Amino acid sequence: MIKIGVVQATPSLFSSDKTIRIVEKWIRKASQEKCRLVLFPEAFIPGYPRGMDFGTVVGRRTEKGKKQWQNYWENSIEVPGRYTEMLGELARQHATYLAIGVSERDSTSKTLYCTLLYFNPDGKLLGKHRKIKPTGSERIIWGEGDSSTLTTIDSRIGKIGGLICWENYMPLARMAIYTKGVEIYLAPTADNRDSWLTAMKHIAMEGRCFVLGANQFVCKDHYPLSLKEEIKEENEIISPGGSVIISPNGDLLAGPLYNKEGLLTADFDSGEVIRSRMDFDVIGHYSRNDIFDFRVRNIPDIIQDTRLDN
Repeated sequence: MIKIGVVQATPSLFSSDKTIRIVEKWIRKASQEKCRLVLFPEAFIPGYPRGMDFGTVVGRRTEKGKKQWQNYWENSIEVPGRYTEMLGELARQHATYLAIGVSERDSTSKTLYCTLLYFNPDGKLLGKHRKIKPTGSERIIWGEGDSSTLTTIDSRIGKIGGLICWENYMPLARMAIYTKGVEIYLAPTADNRDSWLTAMKHIAMEGRCFVLGANQFVCKDHYPLSLKEEIKEENEIISPGGSVIISPNGDLLAGPLYNKEGLLTADFDSGEVIRSRMDFDVIGHYSRNDIFDFRVRNIPDIIQDTRLDN
């Protein structure tokens, strides 16, 4: 059995430097619990900007909103860059696979992307996934990724891959991940509704894989004073969480966790994945490839982690 973990925590909105220290704290805790894989929420660095409109209405943007977006851009991180080196070092120090949601900035185009990063226990940045379709008002913050970052990792603990937030409602995007044989499906999110938990259970049963869903816990008091006016209409608890770990048969292994920070853990058993596919295998005997033809343009090959165990 291999222990896997999900972190539900509060970032330091919107400070990448302070949030890195929060990441260190929770990775250390996960290491103490013997976790070999740790997942953090969507856009954990520098925090998901829930409740903010960045001064936008249709046909008009304000200078104040543009400056707020600039501040968010400046606290987003380059990939690779100084912050990915710091994250890799944390993964190395605690000998764990690390998957974490970040706001990634492209210093050439100035575009931001909502990105999921993958590190191995040697601290190597194995790959990244850029969200292919930001939802609603997220489109004023983040650009669209493409199929070249529909990333899956053949790690020493199992095949890992996933999608970010409402990408998980896209059947063809899920299928692209399933075709790589994913065994541990990662779903960092900003969604805390009951329907999200239902979706996580569905994905576990559809893909016959372990599903890890990670969300942030954030209250109004966690926002900087300079942004209090922007979130005045929000509830006191802006993001209650709802992080969860689900088995390939749709059983709750840990969570859902609401209204507090915490670390969820569960045992990953690759044998359970195999057993669950005896009667349903979405890319194998149950797929009817003689009827259906599925193709993804420019999807990358699965990344082989060549890390040597000590």
